Amino acid sequence: MRRIFVIGIGVGDPDHMTVQAIKALNRASVFFIPDKGAEKAALRDLRIAICERFVEKPAYRTVAVEVPQRASSGDYLDGVDEWHGRLADIYGALLERELGEDDVGALLVWGDPTIYDSTLRIVEQMRVKGLALEFEVIPGISSVQVLAARHRIALNQIGEGVLLTTGRKLAEGFPDDADSVVVLLDGVQAFARLADQNLEIFWGAYLGTEHEILRAGKLAHVRDEIAAVRREARERHGWIMDIYLLRRSEREHG
Repeated sequence: MRRIFVIGIGVGDPDHMTVQAIKALNRASVFFIPDKGAEKAALRDLRIAICERFVEKPAYRTVAVEVPQRASSGDYLDGVDEWHGRLADIYGALLERELGEDDVGALLVWGDPTIYDSTLRIVEQMRVKGLALEFEVIPGISSVQVLAARHRIALNQIGEGVLLTTGRKLAEGFPDDADSVVVLLDGVQAFARLADQNLEIFWGAYLGTEHEILRAGKLAHVRDEIAAVRREARERHGWIMDIYLLRRSEREHG
């Protein structure tokens, strides 16, 4: 039966690779590398660089996977389901063609496969569609961890929890029952709508890469700066991956 590893590779620094991840790389012979076009070529190139650095046997192969755009109109959840279905068909066809019954493949996932990533759902859809496939998940260092480390902070306030959410959900308002909120996938800069609340922000973009940018402070004071820096960086690189922590100030929390 075909077998694959779903490997978390960290968020930009090859030194994020764990010993477990490196061992899994060296058990695989075929690496399926997503290609999201020229704008995100850096993400493809990092995956290839990781293989070149850590895979010890010279006979491995890489297979490019052309990733289609997700529909931006219509119902969000229906659009995501349809997109996952297309990806499952694309990956499934490639695995059937490129991976022998006794071969081991690998999917290299940015960050950690279990935190706001589609890969595991796509693998499950491939299996539902009839592809005989065994898989193992190798955790990776996530952008959530790197954000906190770069800002030298703990994610949570003492005795309080942390909520992980998206910009789409944050646009509905800062949760009343939350103290610290980590926001991923915020293409609309939902934090800008909350500047009148007593919040701190710890923001980072391109974490772990040579282009890394960090900003932090009272949201009301740094909101406009973050928006401007983000806009300029996206124009310069053609893409951006960012994440931030919002939390109630210490005085309000107390």
